[in-house]
Amino acid sequence: MDVIEDLRARWVRTLVAARGATAPGPDPLPYAANLLARWAEPQRRYHTTAHLAAVLAHVDALAGYADAPDLVRLAAWFHDAVYDPERSENEERSARLAERALTEAGLTADAVTEVARLVRLTVTHAPSPADANGAVLCDADLAVLASPPDAYAAYAAAVREEYGFVPPAAFRHGRAEVLRHLLSLDRLFHTPYGTREWEAPARANLTSELTRLTTTNAP
Repeated sequence: MDVIEDLRARWVRTLVAARGATAPGPDPLPYAANLLARWAEPQRRYHTTAHLAAVLAHVDALAGYADAPDLVRLAAWFHDAVYDPERSENEERSARLAERALTEAGLTADAVTEVARLVRLTVTHAPSPADANGAVLCDADLAVLASPPDAYAAYAAAVREEYGFVPPAAFRHGRAEVLRHLLSLDRLFHTPYGTREWEAPARANLTSELTRLTTTNAP
């Protein structure tokens, strides 16, 4: 099974489970087609179907910490469903898309509200201590920061490609500010697994990238 077929099957399983196997609702496949088309848009270099698949895999690994893992999975599907690197309100637009689509797809109002809340949380990646669902989604989304150095370098290069319209000096300045902000946080990860396994390598990667950006003329 290739990545797209696997994602399509994942979507169907997750949506059916989230709305209840016996609950009426429209065919899940058109929703999958719409979302997968969004995740494959040409302006994306990092925020692609590969990123979606990776986040879903991390959610699976962390699912035991979540109160409602299927709702977290749906939030992963929608968290970057609207993505334009030249605009700043992508998370809000993605949350509104989730509200429309999941209401039509047959989820309860409470479930829709929770998914949209989780999508909006990815603006800050700062869940409250009691927010188990938020901790899982945020950790899954940021797990890339703890990648092995070569994979992290590929991630950073893909981000740069998405912002290819930004001149090099401006990009270095803006990206350095993002890295400094992340490094200033008390913690990057909020689940026990994320704290134990990802915090240290993520900080090492962020520090290395910041050093490169501030001591070289990196493009």
